[in-house]
Amino acid sequence: MFNTITPEELKAKIDAGASVNLVDVREPHENAEFNIGGTLLPLGKVQTMQIDDIEDLRNEEVIVYCRSGVRSSQAAMMLQQMGFTNVINLTGGMVAWQEKIK
Repeated sequence: MFNTITPEELKAKIDAGASVNLVDVREPHENAEFNIGGTLLPLGKVQTMQIDDIEDLRNEEVIVYCRSGVRSSQAAMMLQQMGFTNVINLTGGMVAWQEKIK
C-alpha cells in the first residue's frame, strides 16, 4: 500500500522549501484550469507505461495527485508495480487543495 499526504502537509513541505516531485495524473484541460506545478502525466499514459518524464524518479519521493484522489491512487499503485519505491497520494486531490489551502 502507498502512503498518503494531506493538502496541508504538502503545502507545509512546499512552504518549507522542501524539494517535492509532484505528478499530476489529470487530463491536460484540468491541469490548465488549476495546478500546483506538478509534471503532467495523465493516468492513461501511466496505464500504458509511458513514464519517460518521471523515469528518473524511481527512487525519489513522488507525490501524485488528480482532481479528487481516485485516479492518483490508481496511478500510485501502478507506479509501485513499475518499481517506484516511494509513491505518495495526495488525499482529496485538487478539490481538497482548493478547499483547504487559501
